[in-house]
Amino acid sequence: MSEWKTVIGLEVHAEMETESKMFSRCPVVDSVEAEPNTAVDPLSLGMPGTLPVINMRAMEYGIMVGLALNCHIPPVNQFARKNYFYPDLPKGYQISQYDRPLAVNGYINIEVDDGTTKQIRVRRAHMEEDTGKLTHAMGGSLVDYNRAGVPLLEIVSEPDIASAAEAEAYARKLRSILRYLGVNSGDMSKGILRFEANVSVMPAGDTELRERTEIKNLNSIRNMVKAIDYEVQRQIQLYGSGATVKPATLGWDETAQKITVQRYKERADEYRYFPEPDLPLIEVSREWVEDLRGRLPALPDELQRRFIDELKLSAYDAAVLTAERSVAAYFQEIIDNGVDAKIASNWITTDLFRMMNARDIERESIDALPISAKDFAGLLTLVQTGAINQSTARKKVLPEMWNTGKTARQIVDEQGLAQISDPEVIGAAVEKAIADNQDLVQRLLDGNDKVINALFGRVMAELRGKADPSLARKSLQSKIDSMK
Repeated sequence: MSEWKTVIGLEVHAEMETESKMFSRCPVVDSVEAEPNTAVDPLSLGMPGTLPVINMRAMEYGIMVGLALNCHIPPVNQFARKNYFYPDLPKGYQISQYDRPLAVNGYINIEVDDGTTKQIRVRRAHMEEDTGKLTHAMGGSLVDYNRAGVPLLEIVSEPDIASAAEAEAYARKLRSILRYLGVNSGDMSKGILRFEANVSVMPAGDTELRERTEIKNLNSIRNMVKAIDYEVQRQIQLYGSGATVKPATLGWDETAQKITVQRYKERADEYRYFPEPDLPLIEVSREWVEDLRGRLPALPDELQRRFIDELKLSAYDAAVLTAERSVAAYFQEIIDNGVDAKIASNWITTDLFRMMNARDIERESIDALPISAKDFAGLLTLVQTGAINQSTARKKVLPEMWNTGKTARQIVDEQGLAQISDPEVIGAAVEKAIADNQDLVQRLLDGNDKVINALFGRVMAELRGKADPSLARKSLQSKIDSMK
Protein backbone atom coordinates (compact mmCIF):
# COMPACT_ATOMS: atom_id res chain seq x y z
CA MET A 1 0.00 0.00 0.00
CA SER A 2 2.90 2.34 0.79
CA GLU A 3 3.98 2.06 -2.88
CA TRP A 4 0.79 3.78 -3.96
CA LYS A 5 -0.59 7.22 -3.33
CA THR A 6 -4.35 7.76 -3.05
CA VAL A 7 -5.90 10.88 -4.57
CA ILE A 8 -9.47 11.82 -3.66
CA GLY A 9 -11.71 14.76 -4.43
CA LEU A 10 -15.20 15.08 -2.97
CA GLU A 11 -18.30 16.62 -4.48
CA VAL A 12 -20.93 17.43 -1.88
CA HIS A 13 -24.55 18.28 -2.67
CA ALA A 14 -26.34 20.09 0.16
CA GLU A 15 -29.99 21.09 -0.03
CA MET A 16 -30.57 24.55 1.42
CA GLU A 17 -33.34 24.55 4.02
CA THR A 18 -35.55 27.23 2.55
CA GLU A 19 -39.34 27.28 2.68
CA SER A 20 -39.73 27.45 -1.09
CA LYS A 21 -37.90 26.07 -4.11
CA MET A 22 -34.98 27.68 -5.92
CA PHE A 23 -36.91 29.33 -8.73
CA SER A 24 -40.56 29.32 -7.65
CA ARG A 25 -42.83 29.73 -4.63
CA CYS A 26 -43.60 26.01 -4.56
CA PRO A 27 -43.06 24.78 -0.97
CA VAL A 28 -40.19 22.49 -0.01
CA VAL A 29 -41.38 19.28 1.71
CA ASP A 30 -39.78 16.18 3.16
CA SER A 31 -39.10 14.23 -0.02
CA VAL A 32 -39.17 10.90 1.87
CA GLU A 33 -42.25 11.31 4.07
CA ALA A 34 -44.47 13.47 1.81
CA GLU A 35 -46.83 11.86 -0.68
CA PRO A 36 -45.18 11.76 -4.13
CA ASN A 37 -45.80 14.67 -6.48
CA THR A 38 -47.78 16.75 -3.98
CA ALA A 39 -45.28 19.66 -3.81
CA VAL A 40 -45.06 20.51 -7.49
CA ASP A 41 -45.94 23.49 -9.65
CA PRO A 42 -45.76 24.30 -13.37
CA LEU A 43 -42.13 25.41 -13.12
CA SER A 44 -40.79 22.36 -11.25
CA LEU A 45 -42.68 20.19 -13.75
CA GLY A 46 -41.03 21.97 -16.67
CA MET A 47 -44.23 23.27 -18.22
CA PRO A 48 -43.81 25.46 -21.32
CA GLY A 49 -43.98 29.20 -20.78
CA THR A 50 -42.89 29.19 -17.14
CA LEU A 51 -40.26 31.70 -15.97
CA PRO A 52 -37.89 31.18 -13.01
CA VAL A 53 -37.39 33.72 -10.21
CA ILE A 54 -34.31 33.51 -8.00
CA ASN A 55 -34.83 32.56 -4.35
CA MET A 56 -32.62 35.16 -2.65
CA ARG A 57 -32.77 33.42 0.74
CA ALA A 58 -31.13 30.38 -0.88
CA MET A 59 -28.48 32.66 -2.38
CA GLU A 60 -27.76 34.16 1.05
CA TYR A 61 -27.45 30.70 2.56
CA GLY A 62 -25.02 29.74 -0.20
CA ILE A 63 -22.88 32.83 0.35
CA MET A 64 -22.81 32.15 4.10
CA VAL A 65 -21.55 28.62 3.40
CA GLY A 66 -18.90 30.07 1.08
CA LEU A 67 -17.75 32.49 3.78
CA ALA A 68 -17.66 29.70 6.38
CA LEU A 69 -15.44 27.71 3.98
CA ASN A 70 -13.04 30.66 3.69
CA CYS A 71 -14.00 31.21 0.05
CA HIS A 72 -13.78 34.33 -2.08
CA ILE A 73 -17.23 35.58 -3.11
CA PRO A 74 -16.98 36.97 -6.67
CA PRO A 75 -18.75 40.28 -7.33
CA VAL A 76 -20.84 38.73 -10.13
CA ASN A 77 -22.29 35.26 -10.52
CA GLN A 78 -24.54 33.81 -13.17
CA PHE A 79 -26.84 30.88 -13.76
CA ALA A 80 -26.50 28.61 -16.78
CA ARG A 81 -28.41 25.81 -18.43
CA LYS A 82 -26.85 22.39 -18.03
CA ASN A 83 -28.41 20.32 -20.78
CA TYR A 84 -29.01 16.60 -20.40
CA PHE A 85 -31.99 14.28 -20.71
CA TYR A 86 -33.10 12.10 -17.82
CA PRO A 87 -36.58 11.22 -16.52
CA ASP A 88 -36.09 13.12 -13.24
CA LEU A 89 -35.31 16.35 -15.14
CA PRO A 90 -38.57 17.38 -16.80
CA LYS A 91 -37.25 20.50 -18.56
CA GLY A 92 -34.45 18.58 -20.28
CA TYR A 93 -31.93 20.89 -18.60
CA GLN A 94 -30.92 21.88 -15.08
CA ILE A 95 -30.47 25.49 -14.01
CA SER A 96 -27.02 25.53 -12.42
CA GLN A 97 -23.90 27.70 -12.35
CA TYR A 98 -20.90 27.11 -14.56
CA ASP A 99 -18.12 29.63 -15.15
CA ARG A 100 -19.44 32.20 -12.66
CA PRO A 101 -20.09 30.29 -9.43
CA LEU A 102 -21.19 31.65 -6.08
CA ALA A 103 -17.91 31.04 -4.19
CA VAL A 104 -14.36 30.00 -5.11
CA ASN A 105 -10.92 29.21 -3.68
CA GLY A 106 -11.71 28.27 -0.08
CA TYR A 107 -10.45 25.63 2.34
CA ILE A 108 -11.31 23.47 5.33
CA ASN A 109 -8.83 22.47 8.00
CA ILE A 110 -9.08 18.86 9.18
CA GLU A 111 -7.32 16.84 11.87
CA VAL A 112 -5.28 13.96 10.41
CA ASP A 113 -4.10 10.71 11.99
CA ASP A 114 -0.91 12.09 13.55
CA GLY A 115 -2.82 14.87 15.33
CA THR A 116 -1.69 17.63 12.98
CA THR A 117 -3.90 19.89 10.86
CA LYS A 118 -4.19 19.54 7.09
CA GLN A 119 -5.77 22.06 4.74
CA ILE A 120 -8.17 20.71 2.12
CA ARG A 121 -8.84 23.27 -0.60
CA VAL A 122 -12.37 23.99 -1.80
CA ARG A 123 -12.37 24.73 -5.53
CA ARG A 124 -15.89 26.15 -5.78
CA ALA A 125 -19.41 26.18 -4.41
CA HIS A 126 -22.21 26.83 -6.84
CA MET A 127 -25.99 27.02 -6.59
CA GLU A 128 -28.38 24.95 -8.66
CA GLU A 129 -31.77 23.26 -8.52
CA ASP A 130 -32.17 19.67 -7.38
CA THR A 131 -33.69 17.03 -9.64
CA GLY A 132 -36.63 14.73 -9.04
CA LYS A 133 -36.21 11.29 -7.53
CA LEU A 134 -36.48 7.95 -9.33
CA THR A 135 -37.71 4.74 -7.71
CA HIS A 136 -37.05 1.61 -9.73
CA ALA A 137 -39.85 -0.92 -9.27
CA MET A 138 -42.01 -3.42 -11.12
CA GLY A 139 -39.67 -3.50 -14.09
CA GLY A 140 -39.91 0.26 -14.58
CA SER A 141 -39.21 3.56 -12.88
CA LEU A 142 -41.49 5.85 -10.87
CA VAL A 143 -40.72 9.57 -10.72
CA ASP A 144 -41.42 11.86 -7.76
CA TYR A 145 -40.94 15.57 -8.54
CA ASN A 146 -41.35 16.83 -4.96
CA ARG A 147 -37.57 17.32 -4.79
CA ALA A 148 -37.30 18.91 -8.25
CA GLY A 149 -36.32 22.54 -7.91
CA VAL A 150 -35.18 22.43 -4.28
CA PRO A 151 -32.17 24.78 -3.78
CA LEU A 152 -28.99 22.73 -3.96
CA LEU A 153 -25.45 23.91 -3.19
CA GLU A 154 -22.68 21.84 -4.77
CA ILE A 155 -19.33 22.08 -2.97
CA VAL A 156 -16.31 20.75 -4.87
CA SER A 157 -12.97 20.07 -3.22
CA GLU A 158 -9.58 19.95 -4.87
CA PRO A 159 -8.01 16.45 -5.04
CA ASP A 160 -6.13 17.10 -1.78
CA ILE A 161 -7.56 14.16 0.18
CA ALA A 162 -5.10 11.29 0.57
CA SER A 163 -7.11 8.55 2.31
CA ALA A 164 -10.58 7.40 3.26
CA ALA A 165 -9.85 8.60 6.81
CA GLU A 166 -9.11 12.11 5.53
CA ALA A 167 -12.27 11.99 3.41
CA GLU A 168 -14.23 11.11 6.54
CA ALA A 169 -12.67 13.98 8.50
CA TYR A 170 -13.46 16.42 5.67
CA ALA A 171 -17.03 15.16 5.30
CA ARG A 172 -17.74 15.35 9.03
CA LYS A 173 -16.23 18.82 9.29
CA LEU A 174 -18.24 20.08 6.33
CA ARG A 175 -21.44 18.52 7.66
CA SER A 176 -20.81 20.14 11.03
CA ILE A 177 -20.32 23.58 9.44
CA LEU A 178 -23.57 23.26 7.47
CA ARG A 179 -25.44 22.33 10.64
CA TYR A 180 -23.85 25.18 12.63
CA LEU A 181 -25.03 27.60 9.95
CA GLY A 182 -28.55 26.15 10.13
CA VAL A 183 -28.77 25.83 6.34
CA ASN A 184 -28.80 22.02 6.10
CA SER A 185 -29.84 19.30 8.56
CA GLY A 186 -27.06 16.93 7.49
CA ASP A 187 -29.54 14.06 7.11
CA MET A 188 -27.91 11.80 4.53
CA SER A 189 -30.55 9.09 4.88
CA LYS A 190 -33.06 11.40 3.17
CA GLY A 191 -30.66 12.68 0.52
CA ILE A 192 -30.62 16.18 2.03
CA LEU A 193 -26.83 15.86 2.05
CA ARG A 194 -25.13 13.69 -0.58
CA PHE A 195 -21.48 12.82 -1.27
CA GLU A 196 -19.71 11.70 -4.42
CA ALA A 197 -16.07 10.64 -4.37
CA ASN A 198 -13.61 10.93 -7.26
CA VAL A 199 -10.86 8.36 -6.65
CA SER A 200 -7.56 7.55 -8.32
CA VAL A 201 -4.22 6.05 -7.30
CA MET A 202 -0.69 6.52 -8.58
CA PRO A 203 2.80 5.32 -7.67
CA ALA A 204 4.05 7.14 -4.58
CA GLY A 205 6.88 8.89 -6.42
CA ASP A 206 4.78 10.14 -9.35
CA THR A 207 3.31 13.59 -9.76
CA GLU A 208 1.02 13.00 -12.74
CA LEU A 209 -2.57 12.04 -11.90
CA ARG A 210 -3.99 8.86 -13.38
CA GLU A 211 -7.54 8.04 -14.52
CA ARG A 212 -10.17 8.50 -11.84
CA THR A 213 -13.50 6.89 -11.14
CA GLU A 214 -16.54 8.54 -9.59
CA ILE A 215 -18.52 6.85 -6.80
CA LYS A 216 -22.07 8.24 -6.88
CA ASN A 217 -24.89 8.66 -4.37
CA LEU A 218 -23.16 7.69 -1.12
CA ASN A 219 -25.88 7.79 1.54
CA SER A 220 -23.73 7.82 4.68
CA ILE A 221 -20.23 8.82 5.70
CA ARG A 222 -19.58 5.27 6.86
CA ASN A 223 -20.49 3.87 3.44
CA MET A 224 -18.36 6.54 1.79
CA VAL A 225 -15.31 5.35 3.75
CA LYS A 226 -15.99 1.70 2.87
CA ALA A 227 -16.51 2.52 -0.80
CA ILE A 228 -13.31 4.56 -1.07
CA ASP A 229 -11.22 1.86 0.63
CA TYR A 230 -12.70 -0.78 -1.67
CA GLU A 231 -12.13 1.28 -4.80
CA VAL A 232 -8.53 2.12 -3.87
CA GLN A 233 -7.74 -1.59 -3.46
CA ARG A 234 -9.56 -2.41 -6.72
CA GLN A 235 -7.49 0.10 -8.68
CA ILE A 236 -4.21 -1.05 -7.10
CA GLN A 237 -5.03 -4.65 -8.02
CA LEU A 238 -5.87 -3.65 -11.60
CA TYR A 239 -2.55 -1.85 -12.05
CA GLY A 240 -0.73 -4.71 -10.33
CA SER A 241 -2.15 -7.21 -12.83
CA GLY A 242 -1.07 -5.08 -15.78
CA ALA A 243 -4.56 -3.76 -16.54
CA THR A 244 -5.68 -0.14 -16.59
CA VAL A 245 -8.37 1.81 -14.77
CA LYS A 246 -11.15 3.03 -17.05
CA PRO A 247 -13.04 6.24 -16.22
CA ALA A 248 -16.37 5.06 -14.84
CA THR A 249 -19.38 5.96 -12.77
CA LEU A 250 -19.55 3.57 -9.81
CA GLY A 251 -22.06 2.69 -7.13
CA TRP A 252 -21.66 1.18 -3.66
CA ASP A 253 -23.67 -1.99 -3.09
CA GLU A 254 -24.30 -1.84 0.66
CA THR A 255 -25.74 -5.36 0.81
CA ALA A 256 -22.84 -6.99 -1.02
CA GLN A 257 -20.30 -4.53 0.45
CA LYS A 258 -18.65 -3.96 -2.91
CA ILE A 259 -18.31 -1.48 -5.77
CA THR A 260 -20.48 -1.92 -8.85
CA VAL A 261 -19.76 -0.35 -12.23
CA GLN A 262 -22.80 1.59 -13.44
CA ARG A 263 -21.34 2.79 -16.72
CA TYR A 264 -18.00 3.45 -18.36
CA LYS A 265 -17.31 6.94 -19.67
CA GLU A 266 -16.17 6.87 -23.27
CA ARG A 267 -15.77 10.64 -23.42
CA ALA A 268 -16.10 13.67 -21.19
CA ASP A 269 -19.67 14.65 -20.34
CA GLU A 270 -20.93 17.31 -22.72
CA TYR A 271 -23.64 19.34 -21.07
CA ARG A 272 -23.62 22.20 -23.61
CA TYR A 273 -23.67 24.90 -20.93
CA PHE A 274 -24.88 28.35 -21.92
CA PRO A 275 -26.08 31.34 -19.84
CA GLU A 276 -29.65 30.98 -18.57
CA PRO A 277 -31.56 33.50 -20.73
CA ASP A 278 -34.45 33.88 -18.27
CA LEU A 279 -32.34 34.96 -15.29
CA PRO A 280 -30.21 38.10 -14.84
CA LEU A 281 -26.63 38.36 -13.69
CA ILE A 282 -26.41 38.63 -9.90
CA GLU A 283 -24.24 41.43 -8.56
CA VAL A 284 -22.93 40.60 -5.10
CA SER A 285 -21.98 43.87 -3.41
CA ARG A 286 -19.25 43.91 -0.80
CA GLU A 287 -21.75 45.45 1.64
CA TRP A 288 -24.04 42.44 1.18
CA VAL A 289 -21.15 40.06 1.73
CA GLU A 290 -20.06 41.81 4.93
CA ASP A 291 -23.65 41.87 6.19
CA LEU A 292 -23.86 38.10 5.71
CA ARG A 293 -20.43 37.63 7.30
CA GLY A 294 -21.76 39.42 10.35
CA ARG A 295 -24.63 36.95 10.60
CA LEU A 296 -22.35 33.91 10.80
CA PRO A 297 -22.52 32.08 14.15
CA ALA A 298 -19.39 30.96 15.97
CA LEU A 299 -18.20 27.96 13.94
CA PRO A 300 -16.49 24.75 15.19
CA ASP A 301 -12.89 25.96 14.78
CA GLU A 302 -13.59 29.23 16.59
CA LEU A 303 -15.45 27.51 19.45
CA GLN A 304 -12.73 24.89 19.75
CA ARG A 305 -10.04 27.57 20.13
CA ARG A 306 -12.13 29.38 22.75
CA PHE A 307 -12.79 26.22 24.74
CA ILE A 308 -9.04 25.50 24.78
CA ASP A 309 -7.79 29.04 25.43
CA GLU A 310 -10.46 30.36 27.78
CA LEU A 311 -11.88 27.25 29.44
CA LYS A 312 -8.58 25.32 29.50
CA LEU A 313 -10.06 22.15 28.03
CA SER A 314 -7.89 19.62 26.24
CA ALA A 315 -7.80 19.77 22.45
CA TYR A 316 -9.54 16.39 22.32
CA ASP A 317 -12.40 17.38 24.62
CA ALA A 318 -12.85 20.70 22.81
CA ALA A 319 -13.06 18.89 19.46
CA VAL A 320 -15.64 16.42 20.78
CA LEU A 321 -17.79 19.16 22.32
CA THR A 322 -17.77 21.33 19.18
CA ALA A 323 -18.33 18.60 16.57
CA GLU A 324 -22.10 19.15 16.89
CA ARG A 325 -23.64 22.58 17.41
CA SER A 326 -26.31 21.14 19.74
CA VAL A 327 -23.65 19.54 21.97
CA ALA A 328 -21.67 22.80 22.14
CA ALA A 329 -24.86 24.69 23.07
CA TYR A 330 -25.75 22.08 25.73
CA PHE A 331 -22.27 22.35 27.24
CA GLN A 332 -22.37 26.16 27.11
CA GLU A 333 -25.69 26.31 28.96
CA ILE A 334 -24.32 24.06 31.70
CA ILE A 335 -21.29 26.25 32.35
CA ASP A 336 -23.47 29.36 32.11
CA ASN A 337 -25.24 27.92 35.17
CA GLY A 338 -22.02 28.06 37.17
CA VAL A 339 -20.59 24.57 36.61
CA ASP A 340 -16.83 24.21 36.19
CA ALA A 341 -16.02 23.65 32.50
CA LYS A 342 -13.77 20.63 33.08
CA ILE A 343 -16.37 18.93 35.29
CA ALA A 344 -19.09 19.59 32.69
CA SER A 345 -16.88 18.32 29.86
CA ASN A 346 -16.01 15.13 31.72
CA TRP A 347 -19.60 14.27 32.61
CA ILE A 348 -20.95 14.99 29.10
CA THR A 349 -18.26 13.09 27.19
CA THR A 350 -18.33 10.07 29.52
CA ASP A 351 -21.55 9.54 31.47
CA LEU A 352 -24.06 11.31 29.24
CA PHE A 353 -22.61 10.06 25.95
CA ARG A 354 -22.48 6.53 27.40
CA MET A 355 -26.20 6.67 28.19
CA MET A 356 -26.95 8.04 24.73
CA ASN A 357 -24.86 5.36 23.01
CA ALA A 358 -26.66 2.61 24.95
CA ARG A 359 -29.94 3.91 23.53
CA ASP A 360 -28.65 4.58 19.98
CA ILE A 361 -29.27 8.32 20.34
CA GLU A 362 -27.17 10.47 18.02
CA ARG A 363 -25.20 13.27 19.65
CA GLU A 364 -26.89 15.85 17.47
CA SER A 365 -30.14 15.00 19.33
CA ILE A 366 -28.74 15.94 22.74
CA ASP A 367 -31.16 18.86 23.10
CA ALA A 368 -34.09 16.41 22.94
CA LEU A 369 -32.93 14.27 25.88
CA PRO A 370 -35.15 13.79 28.96
CA ILE A 371 -32.47 15.66 30.93
CA SER A 372 -32.23 19.32 29.94
CA ALA A 373 -28.95 21.23 30.12
CA LYS A 374 -30.33 23.23 33.05
CA ASP A 375 -31.24 20.09 35.00
CA PHE A 376 -27.89 18.47 34.18
CA ALA A 377 -26.23 21.61 35.52
CA GLY A 378 -28.29 21.18 38.70
CA LEU A 379 -26.89 17.68 39.17
CA LEU A 380 -23.30 18.80 38.60
CA THR A 381 -23.78 21.72 40.99
CA LEU A 382 -24.74 19.25 43.76
CA VAL A 383 -21.56 17.29 43.00
CA GLN A 384 -19.42 20.40 42.74
CA THR A 385 -20.62 21.77 46.09
CA GLY A 386 -20.32 18.43 47.87
CA ALA A 387 -24.05 18.00 48.44
CA ILE A 388 -23.76 14.48 46.93
CA ASN A 389 -20.72 12.45 46.03
CA GLN A 390 -19.85 11.36 42.48
CA SER A 391 -20.75 7.72 43.07
CA THR A 392 -24.26 8.60 44.22
CA ALA A 393 -24.65 11.05 41.35
CA ARG A 394 -23.57 8.54 38.71
CA LYS A 395 -25.19 5.36 39.99
CA LYS A 396 -28.43 6.65 41.49
CA VAL A 397 -29.34 10.22 40.66
CA LEU A 398 -28.45 10.46 36.96
CA PRO A 399 -30.32 7.27 35.91
CA GLU A 400 -33.32 8.36 37.97
CA MET A 401 -33.31 11.77 36.29
CA TRP A 402 -33.33 10.08 32.87
CA ASN A 403 -36.15 7.68 33.79
CA THR A 404 -38.44 10.06 35.67
CA GLY A 405 -37.69 13.57 34.42
CA LYS A 406 -37.26 14.73 38.00
CA THR A 407 -34.53 17.19 39.00
CA ALA A 408 -31.47 16.04 40.90
CA ARG A 409 -32.56 18.01 43.98
CA GLN A 410 -35.98 16.33 44.01
CA ILE A 411 -34.40 12.86 43.81
CA VAL A 412 -31.82 13.59 46.49
CA ASP A 413 -34.46 14.97 48.89
CA GLU A 414 -36.99 12.19 48.23
CA GLN A 415 -34.46 9.36 48.65
CA GLY A 416 -32.28 10.92 51.34
CA LEU A 417 -29.14 10.77 49.23
CA ALA A 418 -27.46 13.92 50.52
CA GLN A 419 -23.76 13.48 51.21
CA ILE A 420 -22.69 13.14 54.85
CA SER A 421 -20.05 15.68 55.78
CA ASP A 422 -20.51 15.77 59.56
CA PRO A 423 -17.10 14.89 61.12
CA GLU A 424 -18.73 13.26 64.14
CA VAL A 425 -20.93 10.98 62.04
CA ILE A 426 -17.98 10.03 59.82
CA GLY A 427 -15.75 9.52 62.87
CA ALA A 428 -18.28 7.17 64.43
CA ALA A 429 -18.38 5.11 61.23
CA VAL A 430 -14.57 4.93 61.22
CA GLU A 431 -14.55 3.69 64.83
CA LYS A 432 -17.11 0.99 64.02
CA ALA A 433 -15.26 -0.16 60.88
CA ILE A 434 -12.06 -0.50 62.88
CA ALA A 435 -13.80 -2.37 65.71
CA ASP A 436 -15.51 -4.78 63.30
CA ASN A 437 -12.43 -5.46 61.15
CA GLN A 438 -9.54 -6.05 63.54
CA ASP A 439 -7.88 -8.46 61.12
CA LEU A 440 -7.61 -5.74 58.46
CA VAL A 441 -6.39 -3.24 61.03
CA GLN A 442 -3.66 -5.59 62.20
CA ARG A 443 -2.42 -6.23 58.66
CA LEU A 444 -2.37 -2.49 58.12
CA LEU A 445 -0.39 -1.91 61.29
CA ASP A 446 2.01 -4.68 60.20
CA GLY A 447 2.91 -2.59 57.16
CA ASN A 448 0.48 -3.70 54.46
CA ASP A 449 -0.55 -0.19 53.38
CA LYS A 450 -2.83 -1.38 50.57
CA VAL A 451 -5.27 -2.82 53.12
CA ILE A 452 -6.43 0.70 53.93
CA ASN A 453 -8.51 0.68 50.73
CA ALA A 454 -10.51 -2.32 51.97
CA LEU A 455 -10.99 -0.65 55.34
CA PHE A 456 -12.09 2.56 53.60
CA GLY A 457 -14.69 0.50 51.71
CA ARG A 458 -16.07 -0.72 55.07
CA VAL A 459 -16.41 2.90 56.25
CA MET A 460 -18.28 3.92 53.10
CA ALA A 461 -20.53 0.85 53.37
CA GLU A 462 -21.33 1.77 56.99
CA LEU A 463 -22.58 5.14 55.74
CA ARG A 464 -24.35 3.58 52.72
CA GLY A 465 -21.99 5.30 50.30
CA LYS A 466 -23.20 8.77 51.25
CA ALA A 467 -20.12 9.99 53.10
CA ASP A 468 -17.85 12.65 51.62
CA PRO A 469 -15.06 10.33 50.35
CA SER A 470 -12.23 12.78 51.01
CA LEU A 471 -13.40 13.46 54.58
CA ALA A 472 -13.93 9.77 55.26
CA ARG A 473 -10.48 8.82 53.98
CA LYS A 474 -8.85 11.64 55.93
CA SER A 475 -10.63 10.59 59.16
CA LEU A 476 -9.65 6.93 58.67
CA GLN A 477 -6.01 7.78 57.96
CA SER A 478 -5.86 9.98 61.03
CA LYS A 479 -7.25 7.23 63.25
CA ILE A 480 -4.79 4.63 61.87
CA ASP A 481 -1.87 7.02 62.31
CA SER A 482 -2.83 7.49 65.96
CA MET A 483 -2.73 3.71 66.47
CA LYS A 484 0.80 3.26 65.17
